[in-house]
Amino acid sequence: MGNLVRMIANDGTLTVMAVDTTDIVSEMEKIHRTSAVTSAALGRLLTAASLMGAVLKGRDDSLTLRLNGDGPAGAVIAVSDSEGNVRGYVENPIVEIPLNNKGKLDVAGAVGRNGTLTVMKDLGLKEPYIGQVPIISGEIAEDITSYYATSEQTPTVCALGVLVNPDLSIRAAGGFIIQLLPTAMDDTIDLVEECIDGIPSVTQMLTSGMTPEEICRRVLSKFELEYLDGSEPQYRCNCSRQRVEKALISTGRKALEEMAEDNGTEVCCHFCDKKYRFSSDEIRKLVKNLSI
Repeated sequence: MGNLVRMIANDGTLTVMAVDTTDIVSEMEKIHRTSAVTSAALGRLLTAASLMGAVLKGRDDSLTLRLNGDGPAGAVIAVSDSEGNVRGYVENPIVEIPLNNKGKLDVAGAVGRNGTLTVMKDLGLKEPYIGQVPIISGEIAEDITSYYATSEQTPTVCALGVLVNPDLSIRAAGGFIIQLLPTAMDDTIDLVEECIDGIPSVTQMLTSGMTPEEICRRVLSKFELEYLDGSEPQYRCNCSRQRVEKALISTGRKALEEMAEDNGTEVCCHFCDKKYRFSSDEIRKLVKNLSI
């Protein structure tokens, strides 16, 4: 279970959110059996999605982040609800590449430095909101910052981190997002820059025992912050047999009739690896439903 908090400067100039997603990313690693660098890549995107989803207002609202880069990991996808609960997957979960020039996991090398970051918000309207920006670095935090600056015109600082143990288990994962409000002036920007200059990494702060609230106060040490709210997000998949049936029906009569000729059909959820099996008779019933 994660720990997410939202805070606001008492002068109303900015907000800051921080989240500990260690348990969430650990669950993801167990489900997808990711290599170290893909754990870091998908873990960062899940963390970003949790933070971004937590500010959605509607109970049924959702947010999807999709990185389509030219790296060996392929597409990386994370989906969040309005409570910050997330699920995700990476197209190629096993990627083995050298460390980067700083001796760290080469997330940008796995994701790719060319491609797009797509943000889709389903707010219960006729059409979802979709924003798309070019990948800036492939390190993900910088790409999230670029999205906010380009698509939402919101000055933002984003930091994300995943620390992977030698046995591929997750030691720490989390992140924070600082966003300036319309009331912010140039001196607010200067003060934020002073605050974040030289701060420890997110994973360093987490492994030292700091909570998300303490991280917020540490990264904005020159501001007086007020607690807004918090939540305990989880890795949570919303798949069900009923949803899978609807997906099968959407493939059309011809596809279903072909499935019915096989000795059963198995559908695996990308997000949680749960398998749903349908007998030939059950597929034929779905075909009949198309005629009703």
